[in-house]
Amino acid sequence: MNKVILAVVGLVGAGKNEVVGHIAQKTDWPNIYFGAITFEEMKRQNLEINEANERKTREGIRAKFGMGAYATLNFPKIKELFKNSSVTLESFYSWEEYLEMKKEFGEDFKVLAVYTSPEIRAERVSNRPHRPLTEQEFLSRDYSQIENLHQAGPIARADFTILNEGTKEELYKKVDEIIKNFS
Repeated sequence: MNKVILAVVGLVGAGKNEVVGHIAQKTDWPNIYFGAITFEEMKRQNLEINEANERKTREGIRAKFGMGAYATLNFPKIKELFKNSSVTLESFYSWEEYLEMKKEFGEDFKVLAVYTSPEIRAERVSNRPHRPLTEQEFLSRDYSQIENLHQAGPIARADFTILNEGTKEELYKKVDEIIKNFS
């Protein structure tokens, strides 16, 4: 079997965390959470963790280092982990990150898109136990991620797409079908 660097993408509430968690349970693959860079920067700036500060920080990092920043800033960690194992990438967003990853890792880099309708996603995020989003925050986040972070590109160019509108068990079966091809 081949190793893979697998980015799990989708809009807020699609089920990305559920997919990454399932992969972690089924494999020994390490996970790189791209959002860690945002939280580290927020901590450095002493910012309260909330939706507005997260967005401001994400966009600030990209303004300073370019839209592919989260990929390039994580290259050393990805390369080190990929020496011994497949790797998952979580909170991977922009088209420019996609292009940087393809340029650096070629066919070893794959994208798994998790799609769920806006109605179902809105319901999910409003009921989250940790930091639920209001309807306005949900819409704002969707638009921001599409318009400012260019998130639609990696979703559109995904190597694998899962429709996540059923049960967790149905989702897990779909994920298992994809990961069985990689070590």
